[in-house]
Amino acid sequence: MQKLAKKSNIPFVINASLASFGAYFCMYAFRKPFSVATFEGMEVFHIDYKIILIIAQVLGYALSKFIGIKVVSELKASQRAYYLLGLILIAELALVLFALIPKPFNIAFMFMNGVPLGMIWGIVFSYLEGRKFTEILGVSLSTSFIVSSGVVKSVGFFVMDTWGFTEFWMPAITGALFVLPLLFFTWLLEKIPKPTQEDIELRSERIPMTGKDRKNMLLKFLFPITIWVLFYTFLTAFRDFRDNFSRELWDTMGYKGDVSVYSSSETLVAIIVLLVLGFAFYFRDNMKALFFYQFLLLTGCLALGFSTYLFQTGNLNPFTWMVVSGFGLYICYVPFNCLLFDRFIGAFKIKGNAGFLIYLADAFGYLGSVAVLLYKNFVQSSLSWINFFMYSAYIVAGIGLVVTISSILYLDRKHKKDKTESINFKIILNETIV
Repeated sequence: MQKLAKKSNIPFVINASLASFGAYFCMYAFRKPFSVATFEGMEVFHIDYKIILIIAQVLGYALSKFIGIKVVSELKASQRAYYLLGLILIAELALVLFALIPKPFNIAFMFMNGVPLGMIWGIVFSYLEGRKFTEILGVSLSTSFIVSSGVVKSVGFFVMDTWGFTEFWMPAITGALFVLPLLFFTWLLEKIPKPTQEDIELRSERIPMTGKDRKNMLLKFLFPITIWVLFYTFLTAFRDFRDNFSRELWDTMGYKGDVSVYSSSETLVAIIVLLVLGFAFYFRDNMKALFFYQFLLLTGCLALGFSTYLFQTGNLNPFTWMVVSGFGLYICYVPFNCLLFDRFIGAFKIKGNAGFLIYLADAFGYLGSVAVLLYKNFVQSSLSWINFFMYSAYIVAGIGLVVTISSILYLDRKHKKDKTESINFKIILNETIV
């Protein structure tokens, strides 16, 4: 019977993974293609035009995350598909206006493009959280933004290089290519069944949160949430820099004109991250899974820092370095996007949903991304892309090690305290009954 039960879950896992992966993959076609354009020689207010565009979009994305703290945490299941498609439609309209309106006025439409897209992740993950298979589904969803970033850039490059569209029209054309696939995957998302009773018992029920619920959670778990948000802020800034300026980095390392390098390197990273994170599914105990994620964070920080050192000293080739450092980055970044917070809620039986914590971290994360771009442009403008990237890798790895060790100590102490209180409560209850 157990084997039959396991087999009966396979179609659900495949369908839910395909639906969530596909939906978020399509979202990236409306967000990232423009970053493969160089906008070479263009400046606005003595600032590199591409940097201004990235800042504008990221500011919109950051604002969206702050809005999402309320919207996503309060979102009802019946509203999800309408929000998803409506927000994507606004983003595509912004890209069309970006192409039609001359610069520098079109910068405002890149900001407009970022505002709706920031809430897509939370909407898609809300279909998946609070299930015994959330690990598998979450890993599949998370690999979508690793793979899709490289693939949609390759598509964008193709749209310019082969079809002859300008750097300004390329983002809208690329997005339009993914409208029909998005409709299909949204339909698949709506076919995902609700969490079962077993899911609720294993991971706790996920419910919309009020402002009071969010405040109580923050006050009760202020220390771990604060240090996790701090680390995630640096991770997001580093990841966004790597993503937005991947063309400049690859060109510097001798891969100029190589269209396939964006997708091949990121696909390899995604496969490795997928396989490693998939092990967390075997931890039925939420607290053990939390400690497993802390171990992965330590591993990622060491991989990021050590591979950068080997590359800097000439002992690692560029492609291998980008893959290993990419693994280190994403093995830390992905858990914060869904898996770690999902287990955290399950471990401490918190009444609410992971969307709140994800969007709280994301909001500050993208503010950090803007800060890094401004710092690079105004303070370290003479520093090469590759050197700035390497120094950033060391900083992220160092902060991550400190945060993760502190997190492990907190979780261990908190778990022991809660266990002791639970035992004492049972003893008192038994004595009262007797």
